[in-house]
Amino acid sequence: MESILELESVTKEFPGVRALDSVSMHVDRNEVVGLIGENGAGKSTLVKILAGIHRIDAGTMKFGGEQASFRSPRDAFDRGLTMVFQEQSIIQTLTVAENIFLGREREFLRFGIIDKRAMNAAAKVELAKVHLDCDPATKCANLDFAARQMVEIAKALSLDGRIDSDIVILLDEPTSVLERREIDLLFEIIKELKNKASIIFISHRLDEVLQVSDRVYVLRDGAVVHETASKDATITGLHEHMVGRQLDHRYYRENKQRQSLGKPVLSIRNLSIDGEFRNLSFDLSEGEILGIAGVVGSGREAFARCLGGLLPPSGGEILIDGRAVRLNHPHQAVNAGFGFVPSERKSEGIVIGLSVSENMTLAAGKRFSKFGFISFERERAECQRWIDRLRIRTPSTKTPMQSLSGGNQQKVVLSKWQIFGSKVAVLDHPTRGIDVGAKEDVYELIREMAEQGVAIILLGDTLEEVIGLSNVILVLKDGEVSARFEAPVGAKPDQIDLISKMV
Repeated sequence: MESILELESVTKEFPGVRALDSVSMHVDRNEVVGLIGENGAGKSTLVKILAGIHRIDAGTMKFGGEQASFRSPRDAFDRGLTMVFQEQSIIQTLTVAENIFLGREREFLRFGIIDKRAMNAAAKVELAKVHLDCDPATKCANLDFAARQMVEIAKALSLDGRIDSDIVILLDEPTSVLERREIDLLFEIIKELKNKASIIFISHRLDEVLQVSDRVYVLRDGAVVHETASKDATITGLHEHMVGRQLDHRYYRENKQRQSLGKPVLSIRNLSIDGEFRNLSFDLSEGEILGIAGVVGSGREAFARCLGGLLPPSGGEILIDGRAVRLNHPHQAVNAGFGFVPSERKSEGIVIGLSVSENMTLAAGKRFSKFGFISFERERAECQRWIDRLRIRTPSTKTPMQSLSGGNQQKVVLSKWQIFGSKVAVLDHPTRGIDVGAKEDVYELIREMAEQGVAIILLGDTLEEVIGLSNVILVLKDGEVSARFEAPVGAKPDQIDLISKMV
């Protein structure tokens, strides 16, 4: 097979961190290569080098048999290498068509004016490739996350037929917010695409990596530690190469599931949001983990955002310790004792321009101030304690958040609400887009939070996760509770039990 993309001894350093250490790999024509590793293993740095965002410090890269060093993402795109980012690059104020052809508007100029009708017609062709049925003139802000992901992929596929060179598409966690039907469709698209492009597929869902890839590279601590044909690999084996040790088989820490619960903390009475969900009622006790299951559009995401103060309810009551509270704004939710971990951490969970310590103490600044003066030493000591406890990979507490990998950013978000001392933690896909090792750390923290008496509402990344972590599971369907399952240790419900009530 002829290699389209080759890396030889590529090294990249940032202040205090060697992100890549002599990485060598290749991608052949019409091949799907899986790239896996823990958060902080170097995957993000590697793909940003390929996409023209970072420069190589040492080593070489060849594209199409020629020495290459992309000066920018646009340069990489024009040469035939494009990336679908995990944290979406869609501009929501633009239309679908404008996003697909962003930077290439010249193709549709007629007498100095963009021919919107021609652009929309061309976008319709690209949308058909991903089987997304929407008006190209629709603003992307009006699409859900999964639909925006398909627009990202359509944008990448739009290179086909527009350049003469080989195409390499980087797919970074493309399935993280997709439903099973959409994932199956994406995999069909990838099979079709192999006839005219090569693909680097990055995912923490190792079963999907093995399903869709021809070969797999494993990164750990910035170096390639394993390469294998997918047909010769196992999920367990890949896990162990990623983390450098055998995994604890008690993955969801069910042995630590709290059996004896405390007093009721949260009471929901006939809570509703018009057009989203209606008449939700339940009680949640200290140390109890309540899992919420349902398909996209079932109302579960809107419910989580309601408790985070982001979507005001249209009816019903929310009580904390028997006292009614209003949640019309995030600061009201925080003052009431809610900690909200959003699914889109980069845009909602962190302040990207602040440091690790500033993000950790954002909600609890008063704890570290006296007479209006902040004790930076106390703040630093508390943050360092959580960095050590959660094994957050960061050179220091003052490191900018944008320097951290996605999994380490998520650990910072979780530690923020622990430092604040939330009574109720609302966890909206807390392990989305993070690796198996980081997930173990998050599961351990969730169990510790429950043991400390925090009441937890969990929207899991998978049904298996919801079942493994929860004491009780509510299933939402069309905005209403369709079933309630007890989930004690040793008597967990099956996934099929939940699915039958979800659809």
